[in-house]
Amino acid sequence: MLQDRLTKGRERLDNALEAVALLCEPVKPPKGELEHIHYFCGNTEIDTALADHAPQREALYKATVALVRAYANIADDLAAAKYSVAEIARIKRDLDRYLNLREIIRKASGETLDLKAYEADMRHLIDTYIQADEPRKISDFDNMGLLELIVKSGIAAAINSLPGGIRGNKNAVAETIANNVRSKIIKEHLNDPAFYDKMSVLLDEILADLQAKRIKYAEYLKRVAELAKKVQTGLVDDTPEPLKKSPALRAIYNNLQQDIAAKKGFRPSEGPTSYMGVIPDLPLELAVKIDAAVRRVRPDDWRGTITKEKEIKRALLPLLHDDVQEVERIFLIIKAQKEY
Repeated sequence: MLQDRLTKGRERLDNALEAVALLCEPVKPPKGELEHIHYFCGNTEIDTALADHAPQREALYKATVALVRAYANIADDLAAAKYSVAEIARIKRDLDRYLNLREIIRKASGETLDLKAYEADMRHLIDTYIQADEPRKISDFDNMGLLELIVKSGIAAAINSLPGGIRGNKNAVAETIANNVRSKIIKEHLNDPAFYDKMSVLLDEILADLQAKRIKYAEYLKRVAELAKKVQTGLVDDTPEPLKKSPALRAIYNNLQQDIAAKKGFRPSEGPTSYMGVIPDLPLELAVKIDAAVRRVRPDDWRGTITKEKEIKRALLPLLHDDVQEVERIFLIIKAQKEY
């Protein structure tokens, strides 16, 4: 029975190592951190690349978990499983390398999570069977994502928080920050399409300037840090004061103003412009009325219940000139707001 367990355990470990190696096989030479980021995260200049490469990242994460489990199953019996001393050392190096790679890809794609709730057993296995460096405090702000760290403590501290393989490569740093910004834009887009569409365009412009060498690395870091702060907070420099404390009201305003201004015949050239380039008074007033109406009429647990959702839509109709299509469009934004 012991021999069967060791034979099966060795087979699982060999298969798990081969699976991860095959996943990384398409990575272009010299197969460094930057090349792995390109393969698993895509081209930062293509706004859909991060989402398009999600299957590769998911496969890497799952394969790494399977590898750690397979290793842990026979970690104390590697010699009994007929691995040589050299093979055992190679396996430990490969395991450490793939775990580091997983962390690099997570950081580069903005997919880092608080693993306490999700991988407690994984952390136990890693701590028990794999040599790990002592934890290093990187800032006064613990458990923060890269964008949040940029907002709270600046771009330098954020870069210092990255794995060494990324931190030592300017291109890898640039792409990691861009991917984290892009990831946040994708995740939050349904909450405020107009705002995050604009942020996506600004990111594309910064990356194009860097690629064309119109700006240097230091200028890129400055501009992308400013953009990261806007994406993380949902605010731009000239956000009207009434909108700063309510993301829901801000989202309604952002997505109303162009339509409302056009219907009323306003043009940016006809008066003072403010937030995102249009006259703010009318859409801001209307956004406040819509916000108040939603808060007033929304039933409990209204999401997903057609009759309850219709109550909110009926309240929107007179405010949106009985335009059913516009009501449906704005309702989707309202539905995405946690405040409601």
